[in-house]
Amino acid sequence: MSTFLQILIGGLLQGSVFAMIALGFSLVYRVTGIVNLSQGAFCVLGAMAMYFLQTVLDLPVPLALAGAALVTVGVVVLLGSFTLLPAISTLPPSSTLMLTAGLLIFFEGLVLVLWGSQPYAMPPFSGEAPVVVAGLRVPSQGLWVLGTCVVMTGVLWYLLQRTRTGRALRACAENGTAARLMGIDVPRMMLLSLAIAALIGAVTGVMIAPIASMQFDTASFYTTFGFIAVAIGGIGSFVGAVAGGLVLGVATQLAAGYLSEIFSTTLALVLLLAVLVLRPSGMFSVGRPQRTDVRVDQHAHRSLVRFDSAASVTLGLMLLALLAAAPFLPLPPGMMESLSITLIVFIAVLGLDVLMGFAGQVSLGQSGFMAIGGYAAAILSATYGWSPIFSILAALLLSGICAMVLALVTMQLRGHYLALATLAFALLIDSLAIGLVDLTGGPSGFVGIPILEVGPLAFDTPQRMYYLVLAAVVLLVLLLAGGLRSGFGRALMSVRADQSASAALGMRVGHIKVTAMVLSALLGSLAGSLYAFQFQFLSPDMVSTMRSFQLIAMLVLGGEATLVGGLLGVAMLTLLPTLFQPLATYRLLAEGALLVLAFRFLPEGIYGRLVMLAGWMRPISSLPRPLATRETTETRV
Repeated sequence: MSTFLQILIGGLLQGSVFAMIALGFSLVYRVTGIVNLSQGAFCVLGAMAMYFLQTVLDLPVPLALAGAALVTVGVVVLLGSFTLLPAISTLPPSSTLMLTAGLLIFFEGLVLVLWGSQPYAMPPFSGEAPVVVAGLRVPSQGLWVLGTCVVMTGVLWYLLQRTRTGRALRACAENGTAARLMGIDVPRMMLLSLAIAALIGAVTGVMIAPIASMQFDTASFYTTFGFIAVAIGGIGSFVGAVAGGLVLGVATQLAAGYLSEIFSTTLALVLLLAVLVLRPSGMFSVGRPQRTDVRVDQHAHRSLVRFDSAASVTLGLMLLALLAAAPFLPLPPGMMESLSITLIVFIAVLGLDVLMGFAGQVSLGQSGFMAIGGYAAAILSATYGWSPIFSILAALLLSGICAMVLALVTMQLRGHYLALATLAFALLIDSLAIGLVDLTGGPSGFVGIPILEVGPLAFDTPQRMYYLVLAAVVLLVLLLAGGLRSGFGRALMSVRADQSASAALGMRVGHIKVTAMVLSALLGSLAGSLYAFQFQFLSPDMVSTMRSFQLIAMLVLGGEATLVGGLLGVAMLTLLPTLFQPLATYRLLAEGALLVLAFRFLPEGIYGRLVMLAGWMRPISSLPRPLATRETTETRV
């Protein structure tokens, strides 16, 4: 019994952390309609600022805490006023979601540049000795965490329910248009909600830093589990956010204590998927559901563009000639391998373009299909002696089945709910790759992958591998270009424009979405398999969830719904760090900044903008342009 109680205490402490992060998620969403994926970065930024002020400048704890909170809020407000606030009125919710993902990457890169990659920890506020209550040991810092969670929840409730500012915030949450008519400065209230969320994140980071070391990539962990907590509890409910965080913390600690750490993460993700499918509004949301405000947006659904046929052929032949001649150019050492990797990653981006660019379905799970394809092909060829080509085909079959199941399960989900479901899928695959040590090699990676062979041909040199991947890319682009000009392609673009109108016209929307998901997964799986054979080694960090964000950054930077535009984005984010190794530390910072700037100022991408300026592309005017709305019904508490 004492063991159970000790684990329960640990679960409540961890759950309190998740609850505080979830509160930040819920506040910003209720006021702005944005799912802020950078919330976890606020925790890390606040903790690092606290470390600098307390350890380096030797300030007392109260002053260091106040300074860390002020720095975090100031940075977030400054960036938010130039990125998130303008995006609310110019981008649809799916794009703002990806923009906040870019901010998450940017903040991680900023912490990496300023503090390096090593973990940091601070001394506990009340000493190292734990507090013993009835034989149960409670870390002294844990009491600070619990107390902060209680106080923070109470202060936030009082602010929203008992103050004039809180009533203005709630008015913006209920109906932004009506709030404007009442004279409320809605943009100012939105910025205030972001500032409060930053304050919550900074204080949370400061409280947990003494018991959980912080480093640049910790932001992704807290964002992920805070997001899971608020989705389980109910993203439109403060009560649900706190309850979801506590349930998630207790459940993961019980699973880790009685089973293993792998089952802890797996349980959280399975619970999330179940809640999303069965009760998207959350397990603990209460009260009468209300339809959220409808946001009219002329730019929410950007016009798709189509190449002029003659220009398509001309540009394609020029690009192919350049790629074919690349091995004969005076390239730096190792550049041939980098070119092959660029083309392999581009195959995964092609799949993402079909799903996001043409079908309009937000996905954060492409890395999961890369992992399935890579590990399945590697295990079958290295462990069971299958030929590489049959290993790749089997991996494609497995990925297609997984994609079909995922698509059928998430059929009714849209917007950030679909993004969260695909993110949960990618995290689930990631946790399995790490946890199944005997099968995948665990964190150390899978070794012994043979050279890729197709019949008598062995692709055992960088040049041979490059031409194989190039041939695959050319074939895939031609097939997709033809398919997207067919009735299926027009159906995809119709679903992107308006699912309800497409269904009213008799289109099988569900069938189209499943097909798009499977096609995207097959391309991701093929990229993962080629990735494994290229390196003859595969580790979880090579196909981790962060890879999904990188793929989205590459697609957006190059240009959605252009097929070949993604190659430019992949080349920029893959080849430039190779060419400029001394600047490798700034890679994450640059990726995040480019993703944010592309969404903010260049939504059609670099490639799309260039060819549109040259007059080689024209908008598809036959598609309807519906109002952008927050897709779902939320519960307000």
